[in-house]
Amino acid sequence: MSEPIVAPSSASMSPRGAASAEAAGLGHFLKRHLRDYGMLLSLVAIMALFEVLTDGTLLEPLNLTNLVLQNSYIVIMALGMLLVIVAGHIDLSVGSVSGFIGALAAVLMVQQGWGALPAALVCLVAGAAIGAAQGWFIAYLGIPSFIVTLAGMLVFKGLALALLQGQSLGPFPESFQALSAGFLPELVGQDDPRPTTLVLGALLAAVSLVVSWRHRAAARQHGMETEPGVVFWARQAVLVGAIGAMSWLMSSYKGLPTVMAVMVGLTLAYDFIAGRTTLGRRVYAVGGNEKAARLSGVRTQRIAFLTFVNMGALAALAGLVFAARLNTATPKAGLGFELDVIAACFVGGASASGGVGKIMGAVVGAFVMGVMNNGMSILGVGIDYQQVIKGLVLLAAVWVDVVNKRK
Repeated sequence: MSEPIVAPSSASMSPRGAASAEAAGLGHFLKRHLRDYGMLLSLVAIMALFEVLTDGTLLEPLNLTNLVLQNSYIVIMALGMLLVIVAGHIDLSVGSVSGFIGALAAVLMVQQGWGALPAALVCLVAGAAIGAAQGWFIAYLGIPSFIVTLAGMLVFKGLALALLQGQSLGPFPESFQALSAGFLPELVGQDDPRPTTLVLGALLAAVSLVVSWRHRAAARQHGMETEPGVVFWARQAVLVGAIGAMSWLMSSYKGLPTVMAVMVGLTLAYDFIAGRTTLGRRVYAVGGNEKAARLSGVRTQRIAFLTFVNMGALAALAGLVFAARLNTATPKAGLGFELDVIAACFVGGASASGGVGKIMGAVVGAFVMGVMNNGMSILGVGIDYQQVIKGLVLLAAVWVDVVNKRK
């Protein structure tokens, strides 16, 4: 009787065969996850390019701080927009809502004399209520989100104009300005480099490394696919290096901006919710196949409703951040924000058909667009050509998504 043919195990392979198999596995993994790692590498490449073209101006501490401040409200809204898009919807009203909330904050604080904290809380509740109203029309009446939020864009743009009576209103109290223009206090000394910023950066890098390692170990223990070790450690090295470099540069100029701490906290929280909770998994399930999710017991209407409530609250927070940065509320505040936010999500890997996208991808996408804006402004590129280039980048990102799906 002939002996059965047994496939050689990795233990019985020659070193050359094992290395070939590992290389093939690595190549297969990178090919399947090209979009995820491609955007991160694109951000690094774009930053390196503009750092060279601007003769080092891009990564100067002052400009880096400005880059964070200029993109903070876009990142904040992108966190909510990513969940809306993953659920299979779109929100065109976020720019108008943020502008309206900024106008409401100005009326409460400047005209009515409210304190910064109670006025901010009222504005956040108002934003959530706006999201709830739009979400109700979309989730429970079945009106397409494109139509509802397009109407909302017009409505809240008009309401902001009515609140401000066509004029700018400011300045805001200093306590409110600190939301966007303030910096975290230094616990020890005020000399550069500022130690508190360095310590916070080191803690963030350490926590990120430990959490990633524990998540990878848990996945391997349950037999789930994990990224190859060389990719994992390379990604962690890049991440820790980026956090360390950012902390060092920030510590050389006033320290850590308050809004950056808010932005990092929200990013970590939403990344946890999207990737590690039942609610997050249900959002992806609804966007992937709403009918199958409903038949599986998921309350799809409620999920869609909650994503818009969340989007309204984050749009309100972004409106407060933007108003605090300008130190005034203007009728044109929020103009075009929705385009930058949606572009950030698609550039960061979200799919136009729903069910696909990552929180960190949206953040990377926002900074890709932000670095391009900042770098082109430093180089003196006109706003006309900036819009053309941003549009082409967005088109290329969606084209890559379509090509990947066809494969």
